[in-house]
Amino acid sequence: MTEQAQETNDPKRIDGKKSARRLLKGVKARVAACTERGVTPCLAVVLIGDNAASQVYVRNKERRAKKVGIATRDHRATGSTTEELLTVIRALNDDPEVDGILVQLPLPDNIDSDAILLEIAPDKDVDGFHPYNLGRLMIGRPRFVACTPQGCLHLLEEQGQSLAGKRALVVGRSTIVGKPVAHLLLQANATVTIAHSRTQNLAEEVARAEILVAAVGRAHCIKGEWIRPGALVIDVGINRLEDGSLTGDVEYEAARARASAITPVPGGVGPMTIACLLNNVVIAAERRAGLRDDA
Repeated sequence: MTEQAQETNDPKRIDGKKSARRLLKGVKARVAACTERGVTPCLAVVLIGDNAASQVYVRNKERRAKKVGIATRDHRATGSTTEELLTVIRALNDDPEVDGILVQLPLPDNIDSDAILLEIAPDKDVDGFHPYNLGRLMIGRPRFVACTPQGCLHLLEEQGQSLAGKRALVVGRSTIVGKPVAHLLLQANATVTIAHSRTQNLAEEVARAEILVAAVGRAHCIKGEWIRPGALVIDVGINRLEDGSLTGDVEYEAARARASAITPVPGGVGPMTIACLLNNVVIAAERRAGLRDDA
């Protein structure tokens, strides 16, 4: 057991596993409400290729889905072409019993990932990657919010501090994490800065941040000594070291000494990402069951 895993009673450690369990308890109750209406929430999972990490991620998602009563459908293949996969997506789009479609990334190099993600019907895009859903997030009327950014906001809100007016720094500008989480922080009335590979004096930007979200994908690129005392730190990075262990983008121990609260890696944002995916599936099912009118 790692030192981080042992720190379950550390008041500075933001326990993503506990937060995910709380969220999934509510998801399970909402699944039951859908079932009473004759609607069984269903997630279709598309896995192409033989990427070992992807297979593990899919198993974890399907196992957690089953625990809360969400049905799953598998489509797995090793030699699909872009056109073949587009045909699969179109069939799932047309299936009235499928609430959400998850295409596990990365896809093999021979498949046009952008074309596949664009083909997913926006009302079944439970990953929140479709431009339609990203656009709705930008104008403050989200339909599906990308799972990792959604998880980051859940974790921040659970710390019991208002985000309004706080200086927030997002390090990373991907459309999967960095940009969506920045928009969510803006909607929570934080004052948001986005830093990236061309940012000058990153240490100074970090030192000003009362809220830091690190989403770069480079081990320990955020030094603990840069952290503003009392800051909230959300580390999205998952990086594998030479010894096989996982670590984040932030120097955990040094940052923990200065932060008011910080997510570990693993055990921080990761569990929340899966929980938020299942939350999105139930949102779609609630719309199908007539329990939501927020279309």
